[in-house]
Amino acid sequence: MTQEEIVRRERLETMKTHGLDPYPSGSNRTHMLQEVMDGFVSFLADQTSVVCDGRVRLIRKHGGLTFVQLQDASRTMQLALHKDQIGEETYDQFHQFVDVGDFLEITGVVFNTKKGEPTIDVKAFRVMSKSLLPLPEKFHGLTDVEARYRERELDLIMNTDVRNRFIARSKLVSSMRHFLDTNGFMEVETPMLQPIPGGASAKPFITHHNALDADLYLRIAPELYLKRLVVGGFEKIYEIGRCFRNEGIDYAHNPEFTMLELYWAFAEKESFIGLLENLLMTVIHEAIDPLADELKNAEIQFVAPFPRLTFRQAILNACGIDIDLVGDPDSLVALCKEKSIFIDFTGCIGMGEYYDALWKNTARPNVLQPTWIFDYPTSLKPLAKAKEEDPTKSACVQLVIQGAEVINAYYNELNDPVDQRNRFEEQQTLREKGSEEAQWMDEAFLGALEHGMPPTSGVGIGIDRLVAFLTNAPNLKEVILFPTLKQKKVDAPDV
Repeated sequence: MTQEEIVRRERLETMKTHGLDPYPSGSNRTHMLQEVMDGFVSFLADQTSVVCDGRVRLIRKHGGLTFVQLQDASRTMQLALHKDQIGEETYDQFHQFVDVGDFLEITGVVFNTKKGEPTIDVKAFRVMSKSLLPLPEKFHGLTDVEARYRERELDLIMNTDVRNRFIARSKLVSSMRHFLDTNGFMEVETPMLQPIPGGASAKPFITHHNALDADLYLRIAPELYLKRLVVGGFEKIYEIGRCFRNEGIDYAHNPEFTMLELYWAFAEKESFIGLLENLLMTVIHEAIDPLADELKNAEIQFVAPFPRLTFRQAILNACGIDIDLVGDPDSLVALCKEKSIFIDFTGCIGMGEYYDALWKNTARPNVLQPTWIFDYPTSLKPLAKAKEEDPTKSACVQLVIQGAEVINAYYNELNDPVDQRNRFEEQQTLREKGSEEAQWMDEAFLGALEHGMPPTSGVGIGIDRLVAFLTNAPNLKEVILFPTLKQKKVDAPDV
């Protein structure tokens, strides 16, 4: 325990000996600090008494005058304590009991200092929560580069930009909900614990339910359950929730993440893509535009309609390989060697995974501005319908930004139960060959399809990745309040 921690605990005990509760219940707050600033002129004229609560961020004593910076959820504002006004005993108690980091409730009236700074003249105060640990002095200067993520509460206290980024994230999700609700979509909830992980090509987390004595999986996507709801008659539905994938952690991936997934029955292709563009432009206007310039990604230009490119053409432009002329893995590997394109295809099983590796290592990094990528091979999209004019291509489109897939949409979901069963069987063969990401056979979903699913468009949007791009965050850890981190080693106690 440091000397400052010892002093703070001594002050805690001193408060108790004076009959003061360092952790009282309830609050008498009448105004947030932003409300005080908004009504400052009238409060000053009327000498309105205000009661405010917040955390002490700074204390500056100048003899019989003390200035305090108080912070609540709305803003920071200056307080002033005049010894000759509140009395010597109360003034001394403030400095005897209060530390930076404590929560205070103050009663006072507003005035302007000689320098013209709006300030609250404190008439009375009480400690609302005694802080036993000091706040970091220079939080970004900590040697542990992950300390901000491990102790996010301190990061939020110390860094306004961080707090504003998460406020923007909350507004973005709220804006999404409002946009979809007003466009006739209904929000639903589907299971996170699933007997069969489906809806995406990914390795799942596994758990065990003791009462049922059954293995369950954390969902990798809500897709198959949402489609079953479309079968059930809901034509416009969406879900915003957590998904989990047992994959690596890097600047663009976190094992748990937030997804918006949406389905629209009887949607027409261009209307569907237009809806997605309008959704994106709306949330940017409502949640991102109000941000400070330094928090916005100035390099990305969102101007709808976005440019369009085919999967084949993007790869052809990037490396000169025409995937329409490559039909098997050996040919693709040989062609890459011939063109001095170095890609590690180790672990790839099935042509779809080979195409995916080629795409991610050549074309995708070159797509910087928001661009729709069409016509992914059907082997890459086992849940999307094949295009009628070219069955080797799927009715899928993805929005790629700065080399990452942000929106994954199927303007024609696969609703043919026979075709879907065949694709699941192909995926099952890949699983038997060792693929950890191939999709599972899901008889319950196939049974639903056999009852008939109307022509449907669907989309999945990674909220974390979208917010990271829009707020100029260098990695996902900056937009996830508590990202998954490697556990710190804790030294065993001395015996």
